Amino acid sequence: MKVIIIEDEILAAEKLERLIKKYDSNIQIVERFDSVTESSIWLGNPDNKIDLIFLDIHLVDGLSFEIFNRVQVQTPIIFTTAYNEYALNAFKLNSIDYLLKPVSFDNLFTSMKKLENMRATLSTESKLKNFEDLSQVLSKIQKNYKTRFMIKVGDKLRSFTCNEIALFYSEGRDVFILLNEGKHYIIDYKMEELQDLLNPKEFFRIGRSFIVNINAISGVNIHSNSRLKVKLNQDSDKDLIVSREKVNDFKDWFSGNQRD
Repeated sequence: MKVIIIEDEILAAEKLERLIKKYDSNIQIVERFDSVTESSIWLGNPDNKIDLIFLDIHLVDGLSFEIFNRVQVQTPIIFTTAYNEYALNAFKLNSIDYLLKPVSFDNLFTSMKKLENMRATLSTESKLKNFEDLSQVLSKIQKNYKTRFMIKVGDKLRSFTCNEIALFYSEGRDVFILLNEGKHYIIDYKMEELQDLLNPKEFFRIGRSFIVNINAISGVNIHSNSRLKVKLNQDSDKDLIVSREKVNDFKDWFSGNQRD
């Protein structure tokens, strides 16, 4: 297997290299980079073939996400970073895992086994022959959508399944859930994040401020200017109006004809 390490801290890069070699001494570490610029140039060269990227997020000249704005990268990635707030963005890419520093051998071992198991599974299904083939199908793997949300209620933590949530809505900068039982709770997410986390077969963003659960809808009425108004199973003081530009997509979604 051929890998590259993109890391701006020399000691962290050296430690990661030792851990990789400890896992498998036959792994070839082709290059080490510490910047977005150098990494982008190297990855943009079609002659440079690798099987895996170990990628830090904070590099000497910016965030490593900028690399993906400059070049197309299909290679599987294991993120290694001291910051946990970028996990959502990381998993929008070809991410195998997201390891927080200091990276331990046990965590690296788990990530590498995850990669190997994924390759073995896909090989059985797709007759893959090497890791390069894996990178081409990573984007086709069915996404695991969020099924529960943890909420802080006073000094306690509660967990609600998505099936219990009728509506996500925003008021100013705050985002809330409305449960089927009628209770409201604030959550620490943005509406844009929720769109990526929720199963699109069950949830639809009808407008800027509302994401509705299909199982919580009791009816849909024709509203003014060819728009639609959604009514929930429980009482709500919200006017759930489907924005004009989303009416056709909403009809497809509500009728079960949603396009993948």
